Formats: sequence, C-alpha cells, structure tokens
Amino acid sequence: MKNKISIEWYDEIDSTNTEMQRKIDALENFSVIAAVNQTAGRGQRGNTWHVQEGKNLTFSLFLKFQPGELEAADNFLLSEAAALAMLDYLRGEGIECKIKWPNDIYHKNKKICGMLIENTLSERNISNSIIGIGLNVNQKDFPAGLVNPISMSQITNKAYSLKEELVKLCRCLSSRLTLPFGEGMANEYEECLYRKDEFHEYSDCASGKPFVGKIIGVSPDGKLCVETEKGEVIRFAFKEISYII
Repeated sequence: MKNKISIEWYDEIDSTNTEMQRKIDALENFSVIAAVNQTAGRGQRGNTWHVQEGKNLTFSLFLKFQPGELEAADNFLLSEAAALAMLDYLRGEGIECKIKWPNDIYHKNKKICGMLIENTLSERNISNSIIGIGLNVNQKDFPAGLVNPISMSQITNKAYSLKEELVKLCRCLSSRLTLPFGEGMANEYEECLYRKDEFHEYSDCASGKPFVGKIIGVSPDGKLCVETEKGEVIRFAFKEISYII
C-alpha cells in the first residue's frame, strides 16, 4: 500500500460521504469512513443507495491535494482511477467486470458497485475529493424496485469478511489514486468500458428519444463518445444519455 490508510468503522450512519463533509477539516489524506449500516446513502443522479445491513461495503475515501497538483478540468481522472481500482480488486477475487460510464461497475448486465465523487474546488484546482463507494458483497436478496443488482457472493458463492475485503480494496485504491496517475490510464479505462464497440439501444435524455449507437471512447473532458448507426459521433455529458438495459 503506497499510502497509510486510516479506516474508521461506524455501526450505523446516515451517509459516509456526509460524515466526511462534517469532519473534513480534521481528515488526513487517504482517510476512510465505513459503515456497517448506512441509512441515507447517496448515489449518482440524486438516487439512494440501498443496502442490507451488515452485508455490503459502504464507505468513503478522502483525498487531499496540494495547490496545483490536480486541476479542476482534470477531475475525470479521479473517476477513471477509482473505477480501474475497483476492477483490480474484483479481478483479484476472480470476478470479471466492466465500467459503465462514468464509474458504475457491471458484471455482465448487472450492477455490482456504484460511486459518488464529490470534489471541493479552490480556484482552478481540486483541493480535496470524497469518493463514496457502495459495493454489493454478501447480499442475496434485493428490493424489487432495483433493476439489475448483483453481489460478489451471488457470483462466487462465497461469504466475505467486510473488514478484510475493505483492507484489500483500499490497497487497490491507494495504488491507482496516488499521483501522478499511471501512463496510459485513459486508454486502459476506455478498453474496460461496458458495451464498448457494440451497438446497443440508448435514450437521449434531452429529447427522450431512443436511438441505437456504439460507444467508441471518452473525450479528455470525460464525455461519452457514441457513434450512431449513421456514423455520426455524439458526445454526451453526465445525465445526457441513459442506457437501455
């Protein structure tokens, strides 16, 4: 592990990201807050992250940057690094996954992990970042309203120690999120994209119209590049495209 990571466990908390915001002035770089039960976990698009108490990993990682170390314009590098770290960890457990842009982790067509990254800016730089991660580990039964969840245990038929797995996962996060980021990270991220180079159905969120397209990559500013059946390449920002699964 490249960095000393301090892990603080809570039996129950509203949201690990929210708790980090409350403690932000006292946090050291690579601090981790984890919860056995998270009562108000937050996901992307304002969604709630549903977990069964004591079955999954719900935690947040705090990163602190020096002035000029990471520009705000390069914020997507954090998504790339964190998503690749999750793949590193899951592959180490014998689970092959892909990255559903921007940073959800999918096993086949089912979601095993989600992230919420919240950055604090100082002028043109990122001063700190909170990376909230929810990983389905031991849960076998999910609420009917969730479209396509899956857990590590469902894939491998194993039971996992959450505290032991978090330590292993933190090693992967530390390796990927230590500056400077590894060369070729953007290319590696693109090669791991869910549905890359395959035609599938999507929805344009602005118009609500479905269309068929092929993911061909990600622009330097983090937009998803999709080629239509007519050969037109469209760049979508977050919340501008919806996957039809």
